[in-house]
Amino acid sequence: MLILILYFFIAIVAIQIAYYLSVFGKFAFAKAQKITPKRIPISVIVCAKNEEENVAKFVPLLAEQNYPDFEIVLIDDASSDNTLELFEAFEKQYSNIRLVKVENNEAFWGNKKYALTLGIKAAKKEYLLFTDADCHPTSKDWITAMSSQFTLHKTIVLGYGGYEKIANSFLNKVIRFETLLTAVQYFSWAKLGHPYMGVGRNLAYKKEEFFNVNGFINHIQVRSGDDDLFINEAANGSNTTVAYTPESFTYSAPKTKYKDWFTQKRRHVATAKHYKTTDQLQLGLFYSSQLLFIVLATLLLSFQFQWILVLSLVGLRYLCAWFIIGISAGKLKEKDIKFWFPIVEIALVFTQINVFITNIFSKPVNWK
Repeated sequence: MLILILYFFIAIVAIQIAYYLSVFGKFAFAKAQKITPKRIPISVIVCAKNEEENVAKFVPLLAEQNYPDFEIVLIDDASSDNTLELFEAFEKQYSNIRLVKVENNEAFWGNKKYALTLGIKAAKKEYLLFTDADCHPTSKDWITAMSSQFTLHKTIVLGYGGYEKIANSFLNKVIRFETLLTAVQYFSWAKLGHPYMGVGRNLAYKKEEFFNVNGFINHIQVRSGDDDLFINEAANGSNTTVAYTPESFTYSAPKTKYKDWFTQKRRHVATAKHYKTTDQLQLGLFYSSQLLFIVLATLLLSFQFQWILVLSLVGLRYLCAWFIIGISAGKLKEKDIKFWFPIVEIALVFTQINVFITNIFSKPVNWK
């Protein structure tokens, strides 16, 4: 029995190394990007529901971007706090702000996709740049950096939406590692010509891409997924590219309680089950091989079965993974994370298993 487990373990190690070197290496070894400013007209779209504290801080940062031709479309999704009042004040203060007021609709009650659809239709520019109400760009050149990746054929741009660092917080390190690993995955697959997701914290596309797939209509019944489900449907190897210059990043405040982050992860995992079958398979293979690597290595070492070979394989896998994660972390300005690998990876793997099991027995809560 142990010999069969060993053979299975060797196959799992081979799968993991193939992912890291052949797939994730596509992003890790990619050349540094250059920003070539363009004068593409841009509509920055922000949808907010009860975000008065965040919009008070971050809308001015968007309004003061160094870009020659842009507007900001602020969407108030039936907020019950002072979000709408702040938006109205900003509309008077900045001439390039357009306000969209969304009232509760019985057919689309609490559906962010409905609110975003109204905002997209109201946008006057042909190129759309999305971020969330709790996000802020790293520089005044964010629009320039993201729009510089558009070309005649590349009409979808996937960006990086990171989380702020919190000193002396292990949870923060796990959250940022998960965000880093997710970005490495969707950047790498996009570079391989098979984009499968993006994040609404930092995403851009030409308006025609939205209408080419009839907007969110094919997954309107799924409350989440205005970003990744849209990209999963609309993106392909011909029309999609990525942006990873530091000026293109956005950041938001991470969860500070495990329970809140766990709830957020439940929504993300529930959304992924609506991806194309091939994308579900490749993601499932990676995450299952990640778990099996830890479980089988622990089992074999506990019996001291061929322990020299097992330890060598464990070391080889971790060396490859750490190498790729380290280079990628440098590109995405998350260098400190590599020093916590593989501890944060183990914590993340078992959180994901917990999320998967929990989602089987109850449905996660969506857009507030």
